Amino acid sequence: MESARDVRKLPKAHLHLHFTGSMRPGTLLELADRHGVHLPDALSSGRPPKLRATDERGWFRFQRLYDAARSCLRTPDDIRRLVREAAEEDVRDGSRWLEIQVDPTSYAPRLGGLIPTMEIILDAVESASRETGLGMRVLVAANRVKHPLDARTLARLAVRYADRGVVGFGLSNDERRGFARDFDRAFAIARRGGLLAAPHGGELSGPGSVADCLDDLRAGRIGHGVRATEDPRLLARLAAQGVTCEVCPASNVALGVYDRHEDVPLRAMFEAGVPLALGADDPLLFGSRLAAQYEIARRYHGFTDDELAELARQSVRGSRAPEDVRKAILADIDAWLVEEPEQAPPSHTSASARTSPGVA
Repeated sequence: MESARDVRKLPKAHLHLHFTGSMRPGTLLELADRHGVHLPDALSSGRPPKLRATDERGWFRFQRLYDAARSCLRTPDDIRRLVREAAEEDVRDGSRWLEIQVDPTSYAPRLGGLIPTMEIILDAVESASRETGLGMRVLVAANRVKHPLDARTLARLAVRYADRGVVGFGLSNDERRGFARDFDRAFAIARRGGLLAAPHGGELSGPGSVADCLDDLRAGRIGHGVRATEDPRLLARLAAQGVTCEVCPASNVALGVYDRHEDVPLRAMFEAGVPLALGADDPLLFGSRLAAQYEIARRYHGFTDDELAELARQSVRGSRAPEDVRKAILADIDAWLVEEPEQAPPSHTSASARTSPGVA
């Protein structure tokens, strides 16, 4: 094995992590047992489920598994545990800043409503940040398959908590459903409130989905965005406007967006000058966390340590971290490059790779 710097020690920001999807598999099993939830075999086996979401049936199965996992989060203590453990995992992988994405409507029925839910989540984020030293903020995400009026309600809620740690507003779920423009008023509310517009686009749908996010929602950051490589002019536009794409290599392969890790257009986007932020998306379902995404860039796309450091810098620049925090992380990235490379320890990242669909 060649000598290489440990990507777990590379300081970085994590900008694409979903709330329930951040859960540890062992925590899911414990919570299911505690609350009497019967999990599908795909979630109780201890191995990442086999997924493919490029058709409606596959996406439905993915959503069914996610909903089953989410149903195990029933109390404030469950929320606090999930957030603390997500922070611990990120710190272990070298993350210095995490922006976790959540749709509070999914948890509100069991936690007393939208406002109590947001209070519980933000209190948990503040506590986890204090306990672990990880900078943490929240993106509130609307659901594309629900009515746009619901999205406006969430946008107002997100703005209400802009001074408590909410930094952005997103749009998730199947981008093949509906139109981005249906949610333009919700995103206008969020932008007026000072929040970053960060919708999903260009994953399950083609480059037109990315263009719609830019044109209709005035996105400052795009969740995924990989399909933009199918339109060179759009790719150049993302680079010119400095719109960061949150690329999640392991989930792209797990969901069948690309058949192999080599097919994910990470190198093409990087060389086109599009700012990138690698993300783990839903580690619970995809089997790998943040550092494993950098290992994928190294192993399958030939990224050197200098290029991995630049990916980390781009993640920091694309974040909503305060300027002093950014400067400190960027300085530590430079320091990582100065260190002499060593034999990369195989235990942690190789384990992540083995459990990530298609990585082994």
